[in-house]
Amino acid sequence: MKHKNGFSLIELLIVVVLIGIIVAIAIPNLVSSRRAANEGSAASSIRTTHGAQVTYSSTAGAGNYAPDMATLGTTSMIDSNLAAGTKSGYLFFTAAAASTGTTPATFAIGSTPTITSGLQQTGSRNFACDQSGVIFFSYDFTWGMHGTNPYIDAGGTPLNN
Repeated sequence: MKHKNGFSLIELLIVVVLIGIIVAIAIPNLVSSRRAANEGSAASSIRTTHGAQVTYSSTAGAGNYAPDMATLGTTSMIDSNLAAGTKSGYLFFTAAAASTGTTPATFAIGSTPTITSGLQQTGSRNFACDQSGVIFFSYDFTWGMHGTNPYIDAGGTPLNN
């Protein structure tokens, strides 16, 4: 009599189903952890850029802020990825208005996720900051900076609350 070693088809199917259940539970948690890490990095990059703008104003800018991220990068105040406008799944923008005889210089910094929906979503919030140093956020992806339109109105509150 021959004795056959190995697994039966039903045993293999049970193992495959169990692995599928574990993967179905683990992947959403991994995706949300990555999204949270990207958002934390974006908020930190906004804070770093704010500090770089303040430093630029008091050193190279003669009281005015840097007009764009590349200018902050060429003065080595931010890293090259941030200066290029992309870091940790977020796009970064800045806009500045020079001081005049009656108004002080101002700036706004904004960030928005590169992918705003689906499994590959890189973030679920936009972030912004102005010369006050307060970081604002919104879940509305239509809110924000596109080109040179600042996130923040003249009163310093987030648009589209």
